[in-house]
Amino acid sequence: MENTAVPPAGQEKPAFVVTASRQFPSWLADSGGSLAISTYQSSKVILVGTNGQSGRLSVFERTLERPMGMAFHDSRLVVASMIQISSFVDAARGTPGAAGYDALFVPQSATYTADLDVHDVAFGGDGRLVFANTLFSCLATTSETHSFRPLWKPPFISRLAPEDRCHLNGLAMRDGEPAYVTCVAETDVTDGWREHRTSGGVVVDVASGEVVCRGLSMPHSPRLHEGRLWVLNSGAGEVGTVDLANGRFEPLAFCPGYLRGLDFVGPYALVGLSEPRENRTFAGLPLQDRLAAARVGPRCGVFVIDTRTGDVAHWLRLEGVVNELYDLVALPGLARPMMIGFKSDEIRRTVSIE
Repeated sequence: MENTAVPPAGQEKPAFVVTASRQFPSWLADSGGSLAISTYQSSKVILVGTNGQSGRLSVFERTLERPMGMAFHDSRLVVASMIQISSFVDAARGTPGAAGYDALFVPQSATYTADLDVHDVAFGGDGRLVFANTLFSCLATTSETHSFRPLWKPPFISRLAPEDRCHLNGLAMRDGEPAYVTCVAETDVTDGWREHRTSGGVVVDVASGEVVCRGLSMPHSPRLHEGRLWVLNSGAGEVGTVDLANGRFEPLAFCPGYLRGLDFVGPYALVGLSEPRENRTFAGLPLQDRLAAARVGPRCGVFVIDTRTGDVAHWLRLEGVVNELYDLVALPGLARPMMIGFKSDEIRRTVSIE
């Protein structure tokens, strides 16, 4: 593990511990890529790759203020955080450095949004960023003159207001355009979604405005993959697909955790698991009964699920100071990435010439 945070003298914190199933490192190495994981609870972006010399996992972390949604495209990694959306560009371009890293993400630009509680973020077909503006219950893009420019809101939202009316959180893209969003409820009052966490969740078609699936528990991370719409039924610990013909959610696998973050590597779905907090947001969810029935506690980490069978092929577990994740993205072609952060003087000494 590289760059593990050390607590200040006199301040004890649980260790940051990363463990994995026996074949996870070799599977990740064979995939030819790595992973980026965001944890807003610990204010970290974690890069998980493999060390080609030792064959072991390489774990590199940097501190960002409340990182949430992420997107990766053409050597550019975008991270939404507390008041901004930052763009990091791979300056190494596949050339391993002295320490063996083949990717070096350097911050290049940032858009200041104020605290919009931005969740999912994606690249549009024209290169613009599209994001779930959860505070204003809409989809939005960045603006050079304002905090954001609204693009779309669900038909059940009467007007834009900073009230988090439905907890619109997830975004699925198709051909560079927003295709589907997830909301915790079809509510149009301030914080109204909290009363419908157990079964009020919906998936909404952006083009038509129609609800294509109901009855979900705090759904997140809709994604289109190989012609199917995938969704995390987070409050029930389920990953599955939506049958658009009949509006039914079809679970593929149960995961022992509160689910957020979904990406794909070939036939494998990468799913982020969190330990639900002991507060009113997570209390009383179906997940609690599922965990009790399975006689297991909640976990924080990543499950690699074979979409052909629903089996968990590999897993990565995070413990200690990290117990909640928000997003994860696959980084194809980058075996061992690192990142320049804002908290040290590295950024002053990192210069690149076009």
